[in-house]
Amino acid sequence: MSVRSGAVLGDVLAELAALEDPRVRAVNERHGDDHGVNLTKLRAVAKNVGTDPALAAELWDTGGTAARLVAILIGRPREYTAADLDAMIRDARVPKVHDWLISYVVKKSRHAEELRVSWLADDDPVVASAGWALTSDRVAKNPDGLDLPGLLDTIEAELKDAPDRLQWSMNECLATIGIHDGALRARAMAIGERLGVLKDYPTPPGCTSPYAPLWIAELVRRREQA
Repeated sequence: MSVRSGAVLGDVLAELAALEDPRVRAVNERHGDDHGVNLTKLRAVAKNVGTDPALAAELWDTGGTAARLVAILIGRPREYTAADLDAMIRDARVPKVHDWLISYVVKKSRHAEELRVSWLADDDPVVASAGWALTSDRVAKNPDGLDLPGLLDTIEAELKDAPDRLQWSMNECLATIGIHDGALRARAMAIGERLGVLKDYPTPPGCTSPYAPLWIAELVRRREQA
């Protein structure tokens, strides 16, 4: 029986345990995610629970990846303090938890800009990657006040040798600048071509390559045809 609104911690953990699938876990572990719950089914668990900040905190504190993903979905982003979010991002070492925390909580928080600036300068590359992810979002939605040429300078100097997760986020920012800023597009593509980061990344048919020059060209083409 699926959990419903008003569920307690044990209800949710039992439901997630019942949904555990070894085949799903095997696929997820190839991407660094240590859980075996189909994400569509996990979202259904969260939907049935509904918004519940207290339960979200309990689920997060379990440390379990599936539990933390549900916690992210049932919390209230605007109720987290900057200190809460900073502690959570430092504890979110699993890629899917890290990504969902940024996308579903931090980006909706009133502290997003404060944290973006702080995290960009952090010595922890995983934390810094969160700062770059927030910067990409701001480049796309609200670039006024950003030093885009300066960001490209940093990317050009540091992207090639950055640790994997930081490299991915910096590369996304490089592509986002090229997609959204026509004046800097040629420079962004030239940086991508010169560094060659993710040039050979295996990309399934129908998907866009993360190699910045191809990514930029494809997204610009789509925008122009829209």
